[in-house]
Amino acid sequence: MRYRTFGRLGWPVAEIGYGMWGMGGWTGSDDAGSQKALDRSVALGCNFFDTAYAYGEGHSERLLGEALRRHADRRLYVATKVPPKNRRWPGRAETPPADVFPYGYVVEMTEKSLRNLGQERLDLQQLHVWSDAWVDDDGWRRAAEDLKRRGLIEGFGISVNRWEPDNVLKALETGLVDAVQVVYNVFDQAPEDALFPACQARGVAVIARVPFDEGSLTGALTPGQTWPQGDWRNLYFTPERLRVTLEHVDRLRPLVPAGSSLPDLALRFILHHPAVSTTIPGMRTPRHVEDNLAAGEAPPLPAALVEALRAHRWERDWTVA
Repeated sequence: MRYRTFGRLGWPVAEIGYGMWGMGGWTGSDDAGSQKALDRSVALGCNFFDTAYAYGEGHSERLLGEALRRHADRRLYVATKVPPKNRRWPGRAETPPADVFPYGYVVEMTEKSLRNLGQERLDLQQLHVWSDAWVDDDGWRRAAEDLKRRGLIEGFGISVNRWEPDNVLKALETGLVDAVQVVYNVFDQAPEDALFPACQARGVAVIARVPFDEGSLTGALTPGQTWPQGDWRNLYFTPERLRVTLEHVDRLRPLVPAGSSLPDLALRFILHHPAVSTTIPGMRTPRHVEDNLAAGEAPPLPAALVEALRAHRWERDWTVA
């Protein structure tokens, strides 16, 4: 496993981190299997784990807390997120910031997450939605400062709304934001335009989320596929969206190098960009862990292949968080 420096915080983090939404918020999750996958990831060198209170109302955090106790001899970096108080995704400019991240609520949720994780200090606390319309609000600003001053968190970050990578640039100017989490993958390349240069200029770490476009870039989705009732993917991949998505995936397949795979190509594309500190695929089985972490040991993609992949940039806004 290769490691990168996590922005100005200076942590050495694995290029392939661990996204934990699937463990707490998707149907078909199995706690015992999740724990085995977490253990396997640590054994293979993964040391960055991204969770959130909203992933099963603390369930994902508690699963991670158990893993942290099993591996107390290892330095593992933990990132979690404060859900919006109004529980509405994505963040909207017209929503009063006091309805989303008031000071007392951000502090309270951080303390809850710490209890779930069994930790006294968080490496990274993030706001789970965002709008730059809230940048001047005193609530979230004071919370970020006080949580650091009290030693409850080391770093503070923002998880950017899907397909709105520039809707955090004002927040970066405050100097309070140590990390940005953003959707970045073969299809969603817009963060390269303005966000990545801004982060690089300020020493802000970048966490690339949704590396597989919620599963399409694994190559495993099929026409007409559905998920159990209540599964979020039914909203993301409506029948028409799924059809169009599979067409995009099919056009991408010829670029997969011999002996490689579509998921490997997807991860290595993300890692080609120097602004990226880590990417966080969701992994629920030891096999997923082994396959995905192998991308962190593979050589960089050839420049010609990266350029060919740029042609697969896909501008879309499906108004889904």
